[in-house]
Amino acid sequence: MSSLLKVDNEIKTKVDAFRERITSEAEDLVANFFPKKLLELDHFLKDPIINITELKEIHSEINLTVPDPILLSNLHDGLEAQNAKKRKLEDGGEDMVTGTKVFVMPGGMMKSNGNLVDLIEKVKPEIRTLIEKCNTVKMWVQLLIPRIEDGNNFGVSIQEETVAELRTVEGEAASYLDQISRYYITRAKLVSKIAKYPHVEDYRRTVTEIDEKEYISLKIIVSELRNQYVTLHDMILKNIEKIKRPRSSNADALY
Repeated sequence: MSSLLKVDNEIKTKVDAFRERITSEAEDLVANFFPKKLLELDHFLKDPIINITELKEIHSEINLTVPDPILLSNLHDGLEAQNAKKRKLEDGGEDMVTGTKVFVMPGGMMKSNGNLVDLIEKVKPEIRTLIEKCNTVKMWVQLLIPRIEDGNNFGVSIQEETVAELRTVEGEAASYLDQISRYYITRAKLVSKIAKYPHVEDYRRTVTEIDEKEYISLKIIVSELRNQYVTLHDMILKNIEKIKRPRSSNADALY
């Protein structure tokens, strides 16, 4: 079959070396790294930093004062503003609530929630590690899939199921990174609203609610990372024979 396609011997040697390296690395991941990592994450789930019961402890103070109300010099100023607004609406203009103009934050840069930033910086490397290791194991299983033939494909279906599970775990882990990015973007928009409308208490409460939600979500993410290591380790070990030898030889069938 190899005579149908001419392959440079030097390139073939390098490709074979790559396959051997992936095989060695993936087998070590399944046998050693996955169980160690699941125990490590299980221990992390017991850490006090991720088991705060009073969520008030993770709240971050928003140092934006409410400005003094603007006093009208006389009643006519208020009536003229209302009449001008009415004329604008009648002319087809939009009713725009401008809020407070923000030129600079009173305390300099508005800081993120330090408690959550510290926790996120601990969780993000774990997410990236799972994605990278799943990719390696997925490549290993894909390289073990034999050529397409009629019949005797039960082992191949197990390999394909394993690849599908690894791909699913990769996608879910990547979605955790998206979730973290969305948290920062949503919080930034809310803080901008507070700076523009400092007299609206609901914006301040919403920031607190989002911080609490993200804290709970981060604990769930760590739990899911641990569970995914457990599931992959268990699934691959239970089916390792079919994964490595998807088709039995004719000689095996005789005995």
